[in-house]
Amino acid sequence: MNDETELRTRTKMFARRIIRLYCALPKLNAAAQILGRQALRSGTSVGANYREAYRARSKAEFIAKIGDCLKEAEETYYWLELLLEEHFITARRLQPLMKENDELLAILTTISKRAKGLE
Repeated sequence: MNDETELRTRTKMFARRIIRLYCALPKLNAAAQILGRQALRSGTSVGANYREAYRARSKAEFIAKIGDCLKEAEETYYWLELLLEEHFITARRLQPLMKENDELLAILTTISKRAKGLE
């Protein structure tokens, strides 16, 4: 499996985990649902933008789409932090997802830097 295929798979699995997290949030707590929807939107966008990046028609478009991936991953981390800090989800349940988010951020940052010729 090449790096592109592996990252496509990882970002899709990340999205699926975000979906399961959202489904596990308290249904009657408005704040949990709002934060969860935000995490759902940004967390599933990471993989969608990554796929778009590899269909880019130019290097500039590729760099822009990878930048979108980074933006969405960073935003997802923010919403996950709020869900944790407001005790809508336990640290034990959320920690592996936050770790994967960190790893995706690191990978996408490397891709972005290489594409820009910074590494």
